[in-house]
Amino acid sequence: MIDDLYSGKILSLAANMPRAGRLAAPDASAEKVAKLCGSKIVVDVVMARGRIADFAQEVKACALGQAAAAVLGAHVIGATPAEIEMARDQFRAMLKLGGPPPTGRFSDLSMLEPVKDYPPRHASTLLAFEATVEACRLALASGGRRTSRAGAA
Repeated sequence: MIDDLYSGKILSLAANMPRAGRLAAPDASAEKVAKLCGSKIVVDVVMARGRIADFAQEVKACALGQAAAAVLGAHVIGATPAEIEMARDQFRAMLKLGGPPPTGRFSDLSMLEPVKDYPPRHASTLLAFEATVEACRLALASGGRRTSRAGAA
């Protein structure tokens, strides 16, 4: 069963993180931490016409959190905040309620379906989507005024 959890595809995703790093001038940033394991993700977004125009993520998480962040990073450009929220909600339902995998641009999250059997891993696996939803909310609330980077003094 643990082999399903850490499949070759998941480990490959975790090792090849798209859009890793930080943006020099994001519209907003958000940081999320999984209290149980200490995984941490910081997300920077730039919004244009209600869509994510640029994105970066700094991921310090387990392989499962990294794999979810890799799926997000590979498909996030051009997404609306509503699409990110819907993917997060579908992903959470898949993990916590046994719901179907997310559809649309984030359908690759289906490979993380075995995580549903490991509740202590749910929080770290959802972090990237939680942080992106928060960053989008902050960017839209700021009305285009740049906010400080998460963790900046």
